[in-house]
Amino acid sequence: MGKFDKFCQSCGMPMEKDELGGGTNQDGSKTTKYCSHCYEKGAFKDNFTDVKQMVCLVRGKLKEMGYGPIKRWFFSSHIPKLERWAQ
Repeated sequence: MGKFDKFCQSCGMPMEKDELGGGTNQDGSKTTKYCSHCYEKGAFKDNFTDVKQMVCLVRGKLKEMGYGPIKRWFFSSHIPKLERWAQ
């Protein structure tokens, strides 16, 4: 298992926090790679083309949840290294 296997490879959310237990593949089976907020029926729910868009979304969600700027930075700083965004 790699360093980020327990996190959504799109947004970085801990997979254990996904209330639906992961996104779904095209055939309806669960994927352990992406969360249900990012991935459904074999496709990404967003139309993001740049990692900066995802980082901005995640930081906004964390702010809504009451996290301060340092925690928002910390929880989103690894997103560019996730499988979806890594070059």
